[in-house]
Amino acid sequence: MSSTKATLRLAENIDAAGDITESGASKLTGTVAEFAAIAQKSGCEELMSFATSAVRDATNSDSVLARVLAETGVTLEVLSGVDEARLTFLAVRRWYGWSAGRILNLDIGGGSLELTSGSDEDPEVAFSLQLGAGRLTRDWLEADPPGKRRVAVLRDWLDAELAAPAKELRAAGDWDRAVGTSKTFRSLARLTGAAPSTAGTRVRRSLTASGLRQLIAFISRMTASDRAELEGVSADRSRQLVAGALVAEASMRALGVEEIEICPWALREGLILRKLDTEMGGELMVSAR
Repeated sequence: MSSTKATLRLAENIDAAGDITESGASKLTGTVAEFAAIAQKSGCEELMSFATSAVRDATNSDSVLARVLAETGVTLEVLSGVDEARLTFLAVRRWYGWSAGRILNLDIGGGSLELTSGSDEDPEVAFSLQLGAGRLTRDWLEADPPGKRRVAVLRDWLDAELAAPAKELRAAGDWDRAVGTSKTFRSLARLTGAAPSTAGTRVRRSLTASGLRQLIAFISRMTASDRAELEGVSADRSRQLVAGALVAEASMRALGVEEIEICPWALREGLILRKLDTEMGGELMVSAR
């Protein structure tokens, strides 16, 4: 088993017209070509290729997808926001198992925020909101550092955007476990004292609302280059860390959550699990706990 990653930050490569920029399209095409070559050299028999929020919402997504196909031979399947939310929830459910009861899951991507809740493998309530860390950085936090006034305005705006979805999630029923998925949540948890990745995936990691508020007061006064020096923060993600933290804080506040547990499985694992389920002709029970 091997793993290769690349950070594209496509949500930050959207122009005023809503198009993925030439630079962003070139990065995407080049990365798909590189990864397809790695898969071939590794003896991979089947390639599962998916695109999420940044490509999904771009006004020139059709032309970008056509370019990727023409130059790499790879067809990117675009996931809907709700499908993205549901597949991530599936991964979380399989990680914790049925004993976890009703789960609330929050997932922050570059272009969108997914919120789900349910007691089964398929969530009863699922939202995909255009509140991703990269998108908000591009639209709201251009200055570096962003400044106290801008952070306050974004906080108020996020509260308004999350009020209705949070109300519906709460009305669906109380949850037994609140969970956060995505690199953003893992980084925030690490910065507030959670164990490093070297401790292993089974170590319990969590993020508290009070710890997050203190962290925001600290990192919002720093430049992106200074944030990149913090443990657990990569240079690729340091610029959107403040926006990601503000989305996490606003989501937890809207839902009345004081602590969330960090789940190491997310969308990628959800896609793999659903593929395995389909090939097995039914539900394949897989749990890491």
